[in-house]
Amino acid sequence: MEIKRLLFRYSQNNRYSITALVSSIYSYRKDLELVDIRSFEEIFSYEKEGTVVLYSFMSFDLEAVVDELKKLKKSGYMVVAGGPHATAMPQQLLNLGFDYVFVGDGEENIRKFIDGKFPENRIYDGITKRVVLSDYPPFCPEKSLYMPIEITRGCPFSCGYCQTPRLAGKLVRHRPIEQIVEYSKIGVENNRKIARFISPNSFGYGSKNGVTPNPEAVDTLLYNLKKVGVEEIYFGTFPSDVRPESVNEEILKVIKKYVNNKYIVIGAQSGSERVLEMIKRGHNLEEIERALSLLKEYDFIPRVDFIFGFPFETDEDIEKTFEFIKKIVNKYKAKVHAHTFMPLPGTPLANIGPGVLTKKHYKFLGLLTSQGYLDGYWLKQEQLARRVADVNSSSPI
Repeated sequence: MEIKRLLFRYSQNNRYSITALVSSIYSYRKDLELVDIRSFEEIFSYEKEGTVVLYSFMSFDLEAVVDELKKLKKSGYMVVAGGPHATAMPQQLLNLGFDYVFVGDGEENIRKFIDGKFPENRIYDGITKRVVLSDYPPFCPEKSLYMPIEITRGCPFSCGYCQTPRLAGKLVRHRPIEQIVEYSKIGVENNRKIARFISPNSFGYGSKNGVTPNPEAVDTLLYNLKKVGVEEIYFGTFPSDVRPESVNEEILKVIKKYVNNKYIVIGAQSGSERVLEMIKRGHNLEEIERALSLLKEYDFIPRVDFIFGFPFETDEDIEKTFEFIKKIVNKYKAKVHAHTFMPLPGTPLANIGPGVLTKKHYKFLGLLTSQGYLDGYWLKQEQLARRVADVNSSSPI
């Protein structure tokens, strides 16, 4: 089949993925029709000949996606999948009816796909050979598609609950300063004067290992962004959070000169040393406190991520986490960003069951919320966790 148009099924969770793919396609070939689909019924206004419908989705969206897939296949459309769930369970998606599945990095493979280079096993491998970020634009100004610039891809850690090192690889790849500045200048020329970034650990930008800060590289980056007209810079806050091991005085001195964010988002995940070891977090409580102390010293407000409801947590683990949170709230004026554990496919903790919140959790988290120290989607995530657990235990068809 000659591909004439690509219909990207849009959701709040995949908007960055769509922008990255469209940017890669448009910079390579401008003869294709690229459409952002907000309403499912809109798809049927396009003839099926030469049309491909693309999905990029999280595991908790699988049921809804499969429902749409059945209707599309019944009508004769070609449908392909990518994203976190596809990378974790590609064969499942082929069995469910997708024509092709993309795993890992998609920028190069989507170009092969539109050129008609179809693999026999119907799986595009973006894991064995990773892309170089500088080979692809970070967004597509020609189509008014913008997003925070992805400055780093890949994570060297092995946290048991996280899909990032499986999706993006453990080898850390940085987008070069020159390209970030070039596209930021284009953004400024189009009245996009606020800079945000995507990174698994923003304070590791420019480093060889993705952990030890490279203050010189960060300083050069942020200085040049200001030089080309960027008016506001947000660095070290969502979606460019920070590992506690990467917080030191040198990097804080640099970002203090440039950034507009008052908050720095730190991943702690638990206040129990036992749980931190079980989830292979790679740091201890002392490292978290050291980071929070430095943030307070430099007048940043720590916003600290915690995951609640690990099925293997004991009452003692829960109480230790609560006590640690009380401590950092009082001592460092920290805010808590709460998550409920989700057993994401492809991770080491995929099969241990959904996160379960106890009455103790509800009471403690409710109190923190009422006091203005907590935010997050932990209640919604408790429902999503059960949905994800069902995905792991069965293949809805």
